[in-house]
Amino acid sequence: MSAGVGGLDWSTVGTSLEPAEPVTPPRRAPQRAAGRSPVRLPRPLRGHAADPWWARPALLVLLAAAAVGYLWELGASRYANSFYAAAVQAGTQSWKAWFFGSFDASNFITVDKPPASLWVMGLSGRLFGFSSWSMLVPNALEGVAAVGVLYLAVRRWAGPRAGLLAAAVLALTPVAVLMFRFNNPDALLVLLLVVAAYCVVRATEDGGFRWMALAGVAVGFAFLTKMMQAFLPVPAFALVYLVAAPTSVGRRLLGLLTGAAAIVVSAGWYVAAVELWPKNSRPYIGGSTNNSILELTFGYNGLGRIFGGDGNPGGGAGRGVFAGLPQGDLPAGAAAYLNRMTSPGGAGGPGGDVFFGGGGPGGGMFGGATGWNRLFSGEMATQISWLLPAALTALVGGLWVTRRAARTDRVRAGLLLWGGWTLVTVGVFSYMSGIIHPYYTIAVAPGIGGLIAFGGTALWRARNSWISRILMAAAVGATGGWSFVLLNRTPDWYPALRFVVVAAAAVGALALLVGRRPLTGTLSGTLSGTLSGTVVGAAAVALALGAPSAAYAVETASTPHSGSIPSAGPALAGGGFPGGMARQFFGPAGGAANDAMDGATDGRPRDGASSGSGGGPGGGFDGGGFDGGAAAGSEIVQLLRDGQAGHRWAAATSGSQTAGVLELASGTAIMAMGGFNGGDPAPTLDQFKQYVAAGDIHYYLAGGGAGRSAAPGASAGAASAAGGSGDG
Repeated sequence: MSAGVGGLDWSTVGTSLEPAEPVTPPRRAPQRAAGRSPVRLPRPLRGHAADPWWARPALLVLLAAAAVGYLWELGASRYANSFYAAAVQAGTQSWKAWFFGSFDASNFITVDKPPASLWVMGLSGRLFGFSSWSMLVPNALEGVAAVGVLYLAVRRWAGPRAGLLAAAVLALTPVAVLMFRFNNPDALLVLLLVVAAYCVVRATEDGGFRWMALAGVAVGFAFLTKMMQAFLPVPAFALVYLVAAPTSVGRRLLGLLTGAAAIVVSAGWYVAAVELWPKNSRPYIGGSTNNSILELTFGYNGLGRIFGGDGNPGGGAGRGVFAGLPQGDLPAGAAAYLNRMTSPGGAGGPGGDVFFGGGGPGGGMFGGATGWNRLFSGEMATQISWLLPAALTALVGGLWVTRRAARTDRVRAGLLLWGGWTLVTVGVFSYMSGIIHPYYTIAVAPGIGGLIAFGGTALWRARNSWISRILMAAAVGATGGWSFVLLNRTPDWYPALRFVVVAAAAVGALALLVGRRPLTGTLSGTLSGTLSGTVVGAAAVALALGAPSAAYAVETASTPHSGSIPSAGPALAGGGFPGGMARQFFGPAGGAANDAMDGATDGRPRDGASSGSGGGPGGGFDGGGFDGGAAAGSEIVQLLRDGQAGHRWAAATSGSQTAGVLELASGTAIMAMGGFNGGDPAPTLDQFKQYVAAGDIHYYLAGGGAGRSAAPGASAGAASAAGGSGDG
């Protein structure tokens, strides 16, 4: 037996933390190994026989609290992101639109993401009727499920306490609360990736192939949710199985091939279906340059995100609709719109890139400059970085503690799994040059939760070593100090909180350094000598680690959010576009969209309504919260409804910003020329002329409702009377 630093026998650390096989108690165990319940609990509350009696009730309480937080006043956000909301509505009107993820029910163009999340929301809308609630509730339930599955994954290797800790970290991460109450694809993405991680855990326990295949299926459907981002945790999945599975190297390699094949099959069937479908019989693939989902995968949503280009900053944004044509050949209003969006010095700034929010030069308005500290800077920091210092410290400390553990050690395997997830995702987000928004960081939250659980478990079990105590104290102290910095950005928002957190961090760090010695002196006299350093320290550590993130999470849950780029936290911390900037970018269309966000359908201001970037009224440039006729007015809404009869599209307009608002208000199909930002080459000028000649399009809307009938025989005065200028 060898003695290590601090008198700890390092040869026993790690190898004895968990058995090689998962804890599976007998079906009829006479009593719990960890202690019996003082009361006879109903069977659903008992949980696993090897767990303490309180483990299952605590989990149920956590899940119930998460459900309340994610569902409470969910309808206040109305349609959240109108871009996806319009596609969900279209999916409730047309099964073809549902399958392809079309932006409109007449299947002109898809959204720029695969449709898996739209499938879930669309089915909910078909079952319960399309509404804000039927659209948003599935995302909230996906969040609750992600919290529960993370608990299950961590509990198997680190026990119920660690499982509850990891689940609580995910549940209270501000950006997670935001996205689990929103209609972007990220909620389903996180759930599927956490499910994949659970399957990898099960596969690593016995080295079998079945669970690896299921993990591949989960990753494949995550790809159908947000494409290449689904692959960020995959290196960690492969690493932990390859290192820790209790079987031969050959079988481990076969297991990895099984998982890879499952990914290809579960994602590839849809890609093949779209590619083989006749292009003239399906919608244009939004975000692509050649109407190909493969090009979208490897271009705009793939390598373009990493290196820029393909519609991302760094490579220059294409002009998209009617590219290269003389302005005289464009529908009135479209040329000016495109020039503002793509020309140097225009709406996009140099190269037309700033609008897109990438991290390249001149393109970092949302994501910030690339570099190791991107997630600690700007708006990124308050979304995800609260516990990142503690997680990274726990990773280093946990790997050091388990450095002599057996290959199949479960705690070290957990560190490899969640540490690899975190490091790869943080690294890619920090250095990618393409489009990135702060809410993307929800993908880091499960990794942080798992790291704190496993790293904290390893360090706590080795607490007899002064090095372990120093690392734990450093994690708490660094978290408290960083929380002070973040909270100090909004000094008028609960100003005392940052000082309470720092004081708690100091007490917690001191208690961890001292260890389990009883407190003495005046404090012990005051408390009658009944409390120990462990009790006081645990409370202080919990307050220091959890209070700041939880406060931001609660604020996020109590604030409506809408727009394309939502942000967690108090309105005072929000950035993004003020309404005036949206009008500068989009002209009347941007103004109308912001007017829609700033008022309810009855014309009254929406008190406390969040902007598209988490700030107060007037932010958010796409009018994502619009749910009625605030921007367009009842006359133009009725005009569109009447104009839909006998036409594929009631109207056509440039980009989805105005189109989504009008679709949701009228329930009609609106052609969003150029897709999300007007940059897709659809339709061509000849195609547009053919649509008009065939009577497929009733009106062309320039700006936020100005337009003239595009269909032969339609009345120009009708559009003008609806608030338009008749110059479209």
